[in-house]
Amino acid sequence: MKNKVALITGASSGIGKATAELFSSKGASVVVAARRGSELEELVEEIQNRGGKASAIVTDVSSSGDVEKMVAHTLKEYGQLDYAVNNAAVEGAFSPIVDLPEEEWDRVHDINLKGVFLCMKHQARAMLAAKQGGAIVNIGSVNSFLGFPTGSAYVSTKHALIGLTSSVSAELAPEGIRVNLVCPGIIDTPMHQRLRGIVGDEMYDQYAIPAIHLRRAGRAEEIAKTIAFLCSDEASYITGTTLTPDGGFTLTV
Repeated sequence: MKNKVALITGASSGIGKATAELFSSKGASVVVAARRGSELEELVEEIQNRGGKASAIVTDVSSSGDVEKMVAHTLKEYGQLDYAVNNAAVEGAFSPIVDLPEEEWDRVHDINLKGVFLCMKHQARAMLAAKQGGAIVNIGSVNSFLGFPTGSAYVSTKHALIGLTSSVSAELAPEGIRVNLVCPGIIDTPMHQRLRGIVGDEMYDQYAIPAIHLRRAGRAEEIAKTIAFLCSDEASYITGTTLTPDGGFTLTV
């Protein structure tokens, strides 16, 4: 990834942070974006202390203006955009459909779905203008295939990413821009810890973890490696598809 530039949303923690660190270790200059500025600045400092190149920009991906500024910042800092990883997401409130507030439905969809749409819109414009191709990786979930009670807002956004990714791939692949979707399973991230707190350790340890073939939660670094593969030349013939690094979870449930 030497001399390449990567833009990563939701980079303040978890999978996004691990991806930024991995891309940097492979020689890419990285732009990290999220809503939490202090965490971004800490990440930039860590990368720079290891000899890497990184820049941060506070971004709300549900805001078209913010997303446009994020891509413009990337081009201003490094002059190009080769890889984009659209990872920003929220789990939202889990609620029975009869009690789910319309405002919460809108909030989750604005970030998880509209946010990916806005990011790809502006990322693709930059890549098309440069005429150098590129790779975009969207981050879904095993809930892109699996529903669960009270999860209608979150699950519907993740399901929609399959159609969004495959459609945009069909548009951009002829221009040398590959678009793929990664659907992680149970990964040990801050979001995972929040969900564990909601459903309880017993549910996770007695039911969820045993359903994973590998009998453990994944690590953010493992998902970052999947993302890096899809951006790399080793995946030059892969576009419009979904990779599911879940330790075998969806084969059991």
